[in-house]
Amino acid sequence: QLQLAESGGGLVQAGDSLRLSCAASGRLFNSYGLGWFRQAPGKESEFVAQITRDFSSPAYADSVKGRFTISKDNAKNTVYLQMNSLKPEDTAVYYCAARPGSIYNVWGQGTQVTVSS
Repeated sequence: QLQLAESGGGLVQAGDSLRLSCAASGRLFNSYGLGWFRQAPGKESEFVAQITRDFSSPAYADSVKGRFTISKDNAKNTVYLQMNSLKPEDTAVYYCAARPGSIYNVWGQGTQVTVSS
């Protein structure tokens, strides 16, 4: 079973950048599609970005398109989320997730990102 652990969150100012990392342990990392989700206080979880097993077709939420970039390093079993031009509305707990098929069924514990204005 794959296990995921996020890191890289923190407190930044609007306009700053952060890179989140999600390290995977376990077998068959290359067999999973990977995604990032976030949940702000009092709000439902929302999709942020995803990347397929073969690195093709990265997809982004409209709210982060052009500012965030998802990537992965199979050699390091790690998926990244580069976040540029951060806004206060990006404040949330960010989770990485993995899916062997069409459903995300492996989740990390989350990392807090706080963007001050």
